[in-house]
Amino acid sequence: MGKGGGCVPSKKKRTPVADDNPNDSAPSPSRPANARPREPDASTSVSLPPALANLKIFIVFYSMYGHVEGLAKRLKRGVDGVEGVEGVLYRVPETLPTEVLNQMRAPPKDDSIPEIAAAELAAADGVLFGFPTRYGSMAAQMKAFFDSTGLLWKEQKLAGKPAGFFVSTGTQGGGQETTAWTAITQLAHHGMLYVPIGYTFGPGMFKMDSIRGGSPYGAGVFAGDGTRQPSETELALAEHQGKYMAVVVKRLVRSL
Repeated sequence: MGKGGGCVPSKKKRTPVADDNPNDSAPSPSRPANARPREPDASTSVSLPPALANLKIFIVFYSMYGHVEGLAKRLKRGVDGVEGVEGVLYRVPETLPTEVLNQMRAPPKDDSIPEIAAAELAAADGVLFGFPTRYGSMAAQMKAFFDSTGLLWKEQKLAGKPAGFFVSTGTQGGGQETTAWTAITQLAHHGMLYVPIGYTFGPGMFKMDSIRGGSPYGAGVFAGDGTRQPSETELALAEHQGKYMAVVVKRLVRSL
């Protein structure tokens, strides 16, 4: 340490040269120009981890009145906020006929978000599944999608993939937790890794001054009679879950 606190590089430090790379075929004083490149030493070679760039988290959801879709879009924002990870939105196929949806006054689907086929899940590095509740468990449309993943289950193509849930319920006691609980069986049979958010949202998980959906199992929204839209706190929790999942996926890939 010299005067003024600056670090002075050691004069003994050797400047790297081309010969430092055992695979470098450039001529050097220790290797003639016509020498063959050295073979790597098997005892010191290591397997590099997969590239951390371009990881994809699929956000696969069913939304009848738009509440789950609103959460899904904020989840994507959270995922996209983590370097090297991209959130990809997908809708599961609708199972109700158009006439019934019209009678239920369901708004049109967002055609900019493509429908997903079960086989496409194999390309994801992680998946976040979103759905409204029906009597404390997932809506039939999402269950039908899971039922179509039989071939993936048979070949265990989803085994080891991280996955999480986000939900919508009509009331505070309508299934914010049970809807996630009853969905875990789908992940267990596929061998997927369930990633709850716990209380990582910090103080936001303890706010009592307003109605807030969501739980340690994942983001959530209270839809009421269908007219209530997600609050900013519910959307912020969804964004946090997207970011949290992206960080978890990166850590898992890095550890391979």
